[in-house]
Amino acid sequence: MLPVEFPAAVSYPPWGTGLLVVSGRTRGSFVVVVADAGRPWRDRKRYLWTLGLLAPSCALLPSQLVMHTDLRLFWWLGPIVFFLVIPLIDTIVGVDGDNPPDEALQRLTEDKYYRWCTYLCLPFQFAGLIVAGYLWAYGTLSVVDKLGLAVTVGLVGGIGINAAHELGHRREEHERWLAKIALSQTAYGHFFVEHNLGHHARAATPEDPASARYGEWLWTFLPRSVFGGMRSAWRLERNRLQRIGRRWWSWENHILQAWAMTFVLFGGMLVAFGIGIAPYLALQAVVGFTMLEIVNYVEHYGLLREQTAPGQYEPTSQRHSWNSDRLVTNIFLFHLQRHSDHHANPGRRYQTLRSMDDAPQMPAGYATMVVLAMIPPIWQRVVHPLVLEHYGNDITKANRNPRAMDRLPAI
Repeated sequence: MLPVEFPAAVSYPPWGTGLLVVSGRTRGSFVVVVADAGRPWRDRKRYLWTLGLLAPSCALLPSQLVMHTDLRLFWWLGPIVFFLVIPLIDTIVGVDGDNPPDEALQRLTEDKYYRWCTYLCLPFQFAGLIVAGYLWAYGTLSVVDKLGLAVTVGLVGGIGINAAHELGHRREEHERWLAKIALSQTAYGHFFVEHNLGHHARAATPEDPASARYGEWLWTFLPRSVFGGMRSAWRLERNRLQRIGRRWWSWENHILQAWAMTFVLFGGMLVAFGIGIAPYLALQAVVGFTMLEIVNYVEHYGLLREQTAPGQYEPTSQRHSWNSDRLVTNIFLFHLQRHSDHHANPGRRYQTLRSMDDAPQMPAGYATMVVLAMIPPIWQRVVHPLVLEHYGNDITKANRNPRAMDRLPAI
């Protein structure tokens, strides 16, 4: 074999073949060395997904931590973990960068281990709610402690909405029912309809209430998304029922099914623990769906699909969702940060989603960006330059909030 003048180009054929190809130039020709690495692709995150159960466990831990440390601060464990600990660890651990190859997708999809990682979130979620109900009713907590526990339980409910998001995209009937059950804690059952039929059709357009506009503050986006999404869900479900010849007041109404579950859950909690827990039960629900909507704010901020005809838009591509491949938040949110691939392939299960290099990238994980979104001046200072860069400094290509353009600070 002729000697090779390096640096040589290294190319990797599809994962799982076990082949490594190295080519280098020598006297005008190329030398190719093929070695059998003998190592088929494996999911390095396979057993990390069980760590995702730590998030719904946060509602079960405060009482134990307070009992053993006497630090009442731990009633506020949810905000501490979700807004401080996870962003810090996310920064330290860094990016993921591991994408499944084509030949592994079918095997990953059929592996039921990954499904059980989402299924098991539900018992942890509802166990935490029941324990909280008991503590609100019979514990020795102060009002401040009860508020902290309600916020913690609500943040767990928000994570539960993310599990519902994953399950709600599935064709299997039992998983779709599990999605509605997961949504019952936050009384946000209409999300099952609006997200699948509304948001996925209108994402990154002015018509989508869940797509934030450039210059729109989070605190003005929230009511627009909450009430706009609810109106859209009712309209979509009414139209669906009409197409199949069913009346609005029908058990086949997905929204009524989901809200009935909330009625049973909340009614059972009030019967078991008394009317005194009602304010905290309501607060945790509001915290939960607000957490979801803040993530919605981050996912498509300022991004816009071009119109191809009046009222019609180009297909959703990787350029229309903000991504982040930070490993830790990816584990806790079941790859929600690989949002471009999710919109391009909504039927894909979370373990098969891929990171796309040409998708717009947030500078940190969603957990960190959620915190920044709550402080609009800082959010704009960090994200607006990224939106401008994404559109080559032509802000007319972005999904803009016309009423805010005149008062935007110079970047």
